[in-house]
Amino acid sequence: MKPPLDWSLLQSFAVVASSGSLSAAARKLGSSQPTLSRHIAALEMQTETRLFVRTPGGLDLTEAGAELYDYALRMADAAEDLRLAREGRAQTLAGTVRLTASAIMATYVLPDILTALRREEPAIDIELVASDRTENLLQREADIAVRMYRPAQVDVITRKITELSSGAFATPGYLEARGIPETIEDLRTHDVVGYDRSDLIIKGFEAVGFKVGRGFFPFRSDNQVVCWQMVVAGYGIGFVLNVVGSAEPAVVPILTRTKVPKLSVWLTAHRELKVSRRVRRVYDFLADRLERLETGPSA
Repeated sequence: MKPPLDWSLLQSFAVVASSGSLSAAARKLGSSQPTLSRHIAALEMQTETRLFVRTPGGLDLTEAGAELYDYALRMADAAEDLRLAREGRAQTLAGTVRLTASAIMATYVLPDILTALRREEPAIDIELVASDRTENLLQREADIAVRMYRPAQVDVITRKITELSSGAFATPGYLEARGIPETIEDLRTHDVVGYDRSDLIIKGFEAVGFKVGRGFFPFRSDNQVVCWQMVVAGYGIGFVLNVVGSAEPAVVPILTRTKVPKLSVWLTAHRELKVSRRVRRVYDFLADRLERLETGPSA
């Protein structure tokens, strides 16, 4: 049986992860860079995995490092709770956490999850920015980002939460008038709702061997909520997350035998922001509920 991880090494690791560099961590801890470097090397040997990669901005956590960082912070929380309990005090969760997510996620997926969060953490206020702009985190316009792609920014903690399935949907009225497509090739004789400047759907079609251009879509908009509402109105066929499409009574699923590529869900936060217990609580809650989207209820 492997020995337990050294708590002192985990403490050094957590501060380096939150600081983004050995020098900054050394200043916070009143230690030295060589000492912290030895601690990280020892921890990597114990865990048998690489925890950091060097980037132009400093040290960036690997995926394994981000997972270990979560555990280290929970241990730090537990230690702090124990200290406060011994002193007859309690650590409270209160304040505002600002999230950013795509319009489709913010409109159709997050409301149930954030409502459940409100029931458990009534002292936490949520600000939600419905946007796919990558600069949200870089400019500190948000504490946490929910993305359907892996963010490439440095100085952030990024974790893949789950993969969500998507499908094609249309209204019964549209299908009655135009017929039901049986294969992806049948879409060439149908009205398909697509994006304007974004090539997300085009790349998705390419992944299943169906090549089209922007002109293939008779209706185009980069606002995913607008696109979905056009499908719900009966304009044509559209693709959306199955958790969204299955909840809309005005549409029915089609092309169910066609394999549509799944979309990865990534949760991202700045290192120093995730040190905030309030931000970390929301981060962990989102991770848990997003992971259960296709396997269980979100409330």
